[in-house]
Amino acid sequence: MDTASARAAKLRELLARYDYEYYVLDAPSVPDAEYDRLFRELQELERAHPSLVVASSPTQRVGGAVSGAFAAVRHASPMLSLNNAFADEEVLAFDHRVRERLAEEGLPVEELRYSAELKYDGVAVSLRYEHGVLVQAATRGDGATGEDVTANIRTVRAIPLRLAGIAPALLEVRGEVLMYRREFERLNERQREAGEREFVNPRNAAAGSLRQLDPAITASRPLRFFAYGLGESAGAALPATHSALLDWLARIGLPVGPERTVAEGPQELLAFHRRMQSLRPTLAYDIDGVVYKVECRDWYDAIGFVARAPRFALAHKFPAEEALTELLDIEVQVGRTGKLTPVARLRPVFVGGVTVTNATLHNEDEIARKDLLIGDTVVVRRAGDVIPEVVRALPERRGEPPPRRAFEMPRTCPVCGSSAVREEGEADWRCVGGLYCAAQRKQALLHFAQRRAMDIEGLGEKLVDQLVDTGLVRTPADLYRLDIATLAGLERMGEKSAANLVEAIRRSRRTSFARFLFGLGIRHVGEEVARVLAEHYRDTAALMREDWPALAAAKANIQKDNARRRARGEAPEPVPLEGIGPEIVASLQRFLAEPHNREVIAALQASGIEFVRDAAPGEALAGRSFVVTGTLPTLSREQAHELIRRHGGTVASSVSRKTDFVVAGEAAGSKLGRARELGIAVIDEAALLTMTGEGRSRRSPDEPDHHSSGSDPA
Repeated sequence: MDTASARAAKLRELLARYDYEYYVLDAPSVPDAEYDRLFRELQELERAHPSLVVASSPTQRVGGAVSGAFAAVRHASPMLSLNNAFADEEVLAFDHRVRERLAEEGLPVEELRYSAELKYDGVAVSLRYEHGVLVQAATRGDGATGEDVTANIRTVRAIPLRLAGIAPALLEVRGEVLMYRREFERLNERQREAGEREFVNPRNAAAGSLRQLDPAITASRPLRFFAYGLGESAGAALPATHSALLDWLARIGLPVGPERTVAEGPQELLAFHRRMQSLRPTLAYDIDGVVYKVECRDWYDAIGFVARAPRFALAHKFPAEEALTELLDIEVQVGRTGKLTPVARLRPVFVGGVTVTNATLHNEDEIARKDLLIGDTVVVRRAGDVIPEVVRALPERRGEPPPRRAFEMPRTCPVCGSSAVREEGEADWRCVGGLYCAAQRKQALLHFAQRRAMDIEGLGEKLVDQLVDTGLVRTPADLYRLDIATLAGLERMGEKSAANLVEAIRRSRRTSFARFLFGLGIRHVGEEVARVLAEHYRDTAALMREDWPALAAAKANIQKDNARRRARGEAPEPVPLEGIGPEIVASLQRFLAEPHNREVIAALQASGIEFVRDAAPGEALAGRSFVVTGTLPTLSREQAHELIRRHGGTVASSVSRKTDFVVAGEAAGSKLGRARELGIAVIDEAALLTMTGEGRSRRSPDEPDHHSSGSDPA
């Protein structure tokens, strides 16, 4: 029994230390698994020897009997509110009043310092320790009387059940119970999964968790605590300044906020306020301002109190991050990639330091989840530089004017009138008129001109901005009507640069069908899919004649039949468009069925686009696998891959024992090392060109690559 008692005491000491490291220092010295192992050992000891169970044991944090109600607790000294300041002038006035009061009392005004700390957005509580042991916890209540939440507070692991190092006869610690944002999000996720009501914000979640009648529920909630002051005390020599008091509280095991300072005067207080406001979005928890207190605690009584607030302290609040306003309408914006995003149009409201008139609603599922109706009174949130969002509606106000109406996502693009679709398994609606839609114009042109598509060198982002903004180019087909004189009149475009671009556009008229298809920007159609389609259809006329539903049905039937054939040991039938699944087929059908897209494709072909069939695969590299790594002298990575495929070889992304050659350039890296380990032949670009017989001249590696840099020629 003596051995068990000693081990239990040691385990309690270890677990208390690890709790302190985790919750106070934020620097755990052992992994969670080790903590859990020691905790289980202590549980087993106490189960085998019930007499070892003490109130301060970490095992007693799991929650006791369900309470029928909370008993009233009369605070030995009131838990006062603080006066609020919202403007810098109010802080200056506060400092002036303090200095006047000190002068009246004959105290040394020149020694005035302030302690500045955060104002946590949580629930104020009082913790009563007797001889170092937690005996009672109470909420603030009305300031004079609170509720006894001792059983629930015992479950909060951030709060020590026994203080470290000292045992004053009485110590009443005051602070804030709160919940970290990341833990709040996880809690709400669990609430959703269980079909339970979600909490509005971390403060609401902390308050609701602390006032549970069943302490076991509180124990399951991730509550935290920060101490910020004292109430009644006896039997301990306390530090003379507030900042030293906070340091002392941390030393005896109580969590204290790290963001605090000592200020010489009001300008340093205001600087702290500005700095904390800028840091606010990056903190792990919510704050709604900062608190200033006269540093010398011996002066508090002399400075005095007014009404229910001390004269020696002030809460300097941040601009509200949440406010009520009216949801006037919901409009839909179309992004560069065709995504349709609903946007709330709000009655202007000042929140988070700015006037907000718009807020994102993300997608129609979010609107439904938040049960938003046009005309609702809504809560709007803005934190730091975060885009404002509508948090929730107040359905209890729907009996008041104006009338409400539900929102429906449009089935056509509000910009170009093309069809809007929502693919299965996705939350977003998208416009399918990618070649025509004004909202997608710049993105479509950049994609069309890139090297792996139509390869129009010199058509960078800034130039595309000018061409679209001036109305010179509306669709990719308009590129082929540009002339030197028109381009030379644009900003940063001299005559030589204009001539080079016109020549690049002319050269792009002769291209492969695969490149053209990839350049159209059809959703889910990458280079490989475009290559498969080009081999099967050869031109746009054949592609647009395809009966896509019939093709999808035929593919499905052949795949089912092949499963039966394989079971019988028979050879499978070839599947049309092998590797192209129903999602890609559906995307092709939607894109090519859109009249606007068909018009642009027709205009492109009318502008002189000519499909040059890729040369028939050669035999020089047939049956051989290549990996390209590093920077080659004249070939881009894509050009090297194309060259290998054109001569019958295959391209892999990683080196394995099946690799025949590694084509290595400058800064080849780990793939070259792997090839040498496996004894695989390493060749350079010149050797590859010799193997294929294509030793033709290439662009100098020193020539600027306008595609990769995104810049325009000067």
